[in-house]
Amino acid sequence: MQIAIINGPNLNLLGKRETDIYGHEDFDTFFAQLKSKYDQVDLSYYQSNAEGEIVSKIQELGFEVDGIIINPAAYSHTSIAIRDAISSIKAPVMEVHISNVYAREAFRNHSHVSAVAVGVISGLGLKGYTLALDYFCHQ
Repeated sequence: MQIAIINGPNLNLLGKRETDIYGHEDFDTFFAQLKSKYDQVDLSYYQSNAEGEIVSKIQELGFEVDGIIINPAAYSHTSIAIRDAISSIKAPVMEVHISNVYAREAFRNHSHVSAVAVGVISGLGLKGYTLALDYFCHQ
């Protein structure tokens, strides 16, 4: 089974930025733990701060992998291009947010991605990625 994780803008700063919201662990360390725990899954990881690069990666992987876990970050609330890319691919997509976007600023309450995702996990920290992987592994 092949699962891709795609993270959006500013998630390269996990462990450094707003640790009261996002925690102290950087994503590379967390990803290494995921790979170890899910050694039967071929996991890949991609992060970009650029919307077009995320769209290109979704298009590249969306016909090859068995599932995509995406945290579009701020692009969740603004990017119709990412939504359309997800609509165009074969692989199911699970949307994950580290923070509870519904308990934050009002503009974060709407995601263009949610309508085309198989599900949304929000507010459970990095554990959301683990739950998304569990979902794909048990389908």
